[in-house]
Amino acid sequence: MNPEILRLVIGITIGLALVPLVVALVKGTTITVEDEEAVLVTSFGKLVSTYDAPGLHFVPAKLMPWVKTSHVSLRRDFRHFKNVHVNDARGTTVIVDLWVELRVADPAKAMFSVSDWDHALQNLVSHAATSILGSRQFREILCDRTELSELLAKDIAAETDSWGLAIELVFIRNVSLLPEVSRQMFETIAARLERAKADVAENGRLDVAQLEADTAMRVASLVAEAKGQYPAAVGRALADIKTARPKVFAAYNELYELSLVRPHRTISFRGFADGELRAAEAAMVQLDGGHGASLPARADALVKRS
Repeated sequence: MNPEILRLVIGITIGLALVPLVVALVKGTTITVEDEEAVLVTSFGKLVSTYDAPGLHFVPAKLMPWVKTSHVSLRRDFRHFKNVHVNDARGTTVIVDLWVELRVADPAKAMFSVSDWDHALQNLVSHAATSILGSRQFREILCDRTELSELLAKDIAAETDSWGLAIELVFIRNVSLLPEVSRQMFETIAARLERAKADVAENGRLDVAQLEADTAMRVASLVAEAKGQYPAAVGRALADIKTARPKVFAAYNELYELSLVRPHRTISFRGFADGELRAAEAAMVQLDGGHGASLPARADALVKRS
């Protein structure tokens, strides 16, 4: 075999054998950092450096067995805390679901400040919900969820800043009650509605009665006024007759006096003679509480008193 060909084959074989070694060497001395990620390099458990710029970083110390790397995600994360039990201002047990959105702001603190920040965050959220929501009534928790969510976010962020976590959003998703509490509340609301219905019905009945009384009083006032005008009209008519027809007026008075002498007897007015007075001109009415006498509209009518 040609020595040159032999040397070429040996060189290619050695080169191919060295490729995995080179790859392993590069991989062992470099760190790959992805976007929205940080890599912590520790030596004997102590933080040596932090890499957060995306790309390939050359770290020869990584070959040492006591040097370790930890990848920490900087992306927005969330936690959903379900069925958090809280007693409101009246002692009613309220069940809420809390949605928490967060981001790792300081990878070093997030890795070394708290050993298990997931568990610590759960306890912190539960405590914040108890202290803030516990001072509000159920209706306020149900209606003011946006305001209460902001208060929860501020209270939780004050503690998580020291953990290297940034709280971006806290939202109260669901608000509910225990089944027995819900049943009692519904029964109370139903009783209040029934009482309100009875109050409305009673007020309506009283208003109708008042309206009827006012109407009756108004009608009685109008009737009394009309009745009061009747004697005045009769008086004016008699005054006119006295002036215009004195003989008729005298005859009327005489007839009235006779009716008072024997009120149980019948008094008949036979009319006037021909040419003295027409029957229409002799029509008069006397009102005297049931004891008076009256002249008829026709001269030949009878006026009876019993």
